[in-house]
Amino acid sequence: MALTTEKDRRPVVLTVDDELGVRAAIRQVLQDDCDILEATDSPSALAQLQSHDVDLVLLDVRLPGETGIGILERIKALEESLEVIMVTAVNNVRTAVEAIQRGAYDYVVKPFDVDEMENLVRRALEKRALQREVLYLRSELASAHGFDEIVGRHPEMVRIYERVAQVAETTATVLIMGESGTGKELIARAIHRQGPRRERPFVAANLAAIPEPLLESELFGHEKGAFTGAYQKKPGKFELAHGGTLFLDEVGTLRVDLQAKLLRVLQEREIERVGGTRTIKVDVRIIAATNANLRQAVKERAFREDLFYRLNVVPLTVLPLRERREDIPALVTHFVTKYNREFGKAIRGVSPGVLPVLMEYDWPGNVRELENIIERSVALARGLVIRLADLPLDLALPEAAPRGEEKGLTLKEARERFERQFILRALDRVDWNQSRAARLLGLHRNTLTAKLAGWGLRRGDADQAAL
Repeated sequence: MALTTEKDRRPVVLTVDDELGVRAAIRQVLQDDCDILEATDSPSALAQLQSHDVDLVLLDVRLPGETGIGILERIKALEESLEVIMVTAVNNVRTAVEAIQRGAYDYVVKPFDVDEMENLVRRALEKRALQREVLYLRSELASAHGFDEIVGRHPEMVRIYERVAQVAETTATVLIMGESGTGKELIARAIHRQGPRRERPFVAANLAAIPEPLLESELFGHEKGAFTGAYQKKPGKFELAHGGTLFLDEVGTLRVDLQAKLLRVLQEREIERVGGTRTIKVDVRIIAATNANLRQAVKERAFREDLFYRLNVVPLTVLPLRERREDIPALVTHFVTKYNREFGKAIRGVSPGVLPVLMEYDWPGNVRELENIIERSVALARGLVIRLADLPLDLALPEAAPRGEEKGLTLKEARERFERQFILRALDRVDWNQSRAARLLGLHRNTLTAKLAGWGLRRGDADQAAL
């Protein structure tokens, strides 16, 4: 029958029937492909569900004590997504309809046909696997607007590409360091996509964004009734990432007690749900990221030294955008193309005065900030190119912001920079007609031409700035 639910894990089927012969028959049909659990009544069935991860229940309609329909409702209350197939000795349409209305997947009549039973079990387990797939896909929705690919040809970026290619085929734990917005998750996804787990889940968890009271439950899952509001059993990020990759972003913010639990998972490859009493094996590759200095945090006893060395097996450091400014033109082109497609627009690129401004800006928010600026500019641009007027004012006129003071600009340097920006904005307003711009500025045209030549800007740069 070749049934599977997750990588290296056999499906678990619970048979609930008071007839030994029926349980033996089901075991005979399914035991080659599934792990079989057995129960004879409601208490023993619920006990099995509390102590095992069950994928499918084969439930007899008529049982001593509580009826199968009653047990079905209790199973669904325990875990709504758990699939249940009702087994009945009487082909009663009314009973079957009631069972399905109350959440049963389907029903089968005793004595059952072997092929029918196998097909029914296979379909139910496939649905169960699909539900788990949906859970981890939902966990990625927050990242749906990230990069389509890594962009940049700075030598340090090239070294990162090479390291990604080397480490992707292994299962080594990776620690990605860099400021917020530099693309650490993008690199983590690239490692996952190029490795042997590419067909398995990539689950991202931003530890700084999860409310602290929920953090343990989000990572390790919880059992029903573990705390107020825990109405159903819920798998955590580790279980959702089973067989694949778990990306732990902002790992430096993890509180000390959870650091100890994370260390145990890395060492033992097993977790324990909140409120649970048993361990669950997990096969997960860990990629962590941080914008904090973990070595300093270790010295200050804010981060466990043993956990740091467990995470820092293969370290990668991503440069801030201000240290690889030569990548800005390629990133601008990439984002303009992306948001043209998303907004249904046809922006050709940026005007000649825009790139110098983008190249001079410090980008405290790094690539993420650049993407946000281009997204906004593409959305609001009225013409075929993005102009200085389409940029936020503090970006187009950086002298107005305190960054100049932080850099320690002299009065002459600040004056020259302001003059350059002022002239570029005038040129932008008249579509780079230098004669009209000179009249607006009160300059002789030759003076304006000389200034542009000194800055390395020509009218032809407009074509180079376009896509």
